[in-house]
Amino acid sequence: MADQKDAPGLFASVAGFGVTFRTMFTDVVTEEYPEQKVPTQPRFHGRHQLNRHPDGLEKCVGCELCAWACPADAIYVEGADNTEEERYSPGERYGRVYQINYLRCILCGLCIEACPTRALTMTNFYELAGPSRRGLIYEKQDLLAPVQSGMVDAPHPMVPGTTEQDYYAGKVTQAVAEQRAWVEARSDRFDENADGAQEPVDQVPSSQGPGPINPATSGAAR
Repeated sequence: MADQKDAPGLFASVAGFGVTFRTMFTDVVTEEYPEQKVPTQPRFHGRHQLNRHPDGLEKCVGCELCAWACPADAIYVEGADNTEEERYSPGERYGRVYQINYLRCILCGLCIEACPTRALTMTNFYELAGPSRRGLIYEKQDLLAPVQSGMVDAPHPMVPGTTEQDYYAGKVTQAVAEQRAWVEARSDRFDENADGAQEPVDQVPSSQGPGPINPATSGAAR
């Protein structure tokens, strides 16, 4: 009777190794990372990206809903008001400061679900390791999508005759000539101001050399 009672337990112990025995004779799949990088799935949750509208304006409106939705408190946002000379997004506000701390981020995607303008999405980039802790705190310029064909880098005005709703309805397809002209004129003004701010430098004949440095005008620390 004792042998009959122990038989089921012995069989169960041997059957538990069935998976082990079956896998011993299968091919081993080893990824030679980083020499060979296997493509991720299309909906893989990787590094975040701040998207732009087709004309180059930013989609982020600085509402901070992504920061509130983050369970790891990894996102920090500061919003600011748009002006006629400094317009970064359609509407009233934009994200002036945007930080994601990837030492805390768990890549859950809740911030993506909370974003009302689809400004924040996740890419397939997953190589987030770095030599320092400070380098894993991504700033706005690190997360902002690049300027593509048909776009003009912000700040610049909205497409003439459009509203904020037109942008979200997909009626804006690219930057127009008025926006490009505004950006070029603004760049020219900055160049003129930068040239006017430079102090004139006295020309010294090459035969005499640069001459002695005047401590009163050299700007050296005293």
